Amino acid sequence: MRKIVVAITGASGSIYAKILLDKLISAKNQWEDVSVIMSANAKEVWQTELQNEAYKNFALQQYSPQDFSAPFASGSAQYDTMIIIPCSMGTLGRIASGISNDLVSRAADVILKEKRKLICVVRETPYNLIHIKNMETISLAGGIICPATPSFYSRPQTLEEVAATVVHRVLDLAGIKIEAYRWGK
Repeated sequence: MRKIVVAITGASGSIYAKILLDKLISAKNQWEDVSVIMSANAKEVWQTELQNEAYKNFALQQYSPQDFSAPFASGSAQYDTMIIIPCSMGTLGRIASGISNDLVSRAADVILKEKRKLICVVRETPYNLIHIKNMETISLAGGIICPATPSFYSRPQTLEEVAATVVHRVLDLAGIKIEAYRWGK
């Protein structure tokens, strides 16, 4: 049973976070806990892109970005996976630099120091050299960079289906078994 932290930051791509949370809730038999951190910028972007405040309605424990008393702020809580979706380049840079100035960067630091799974779903284009070096640093520290780059061989027909191609990869990386298109099957 997994213990997962989902961080939603202020990059464009709120649809990825929404679909991930929906799919995690539907797979609740595969995890013990899913906790959510959402930055103020993430809430603003969500409202702009999805035109709702549905992030308030998920039946998951939510923590303020300033709540350093959250259990996953310590390695002793044994959270095994952290997914940052979407992961802003500012968040990525703070993690790569070891700056734990909020709960997102502290939780990521804990996950990395404990040699657990950090999945950063970066959503930016184009990348500059600083972005690439920060991605390299996180990769060398054991993190996984999973760009929010959809696939099309499943012939997605809606925006949600396109976004789900990314979310399915993220869930695969997190070890959550889901029904999804598989090449050659």
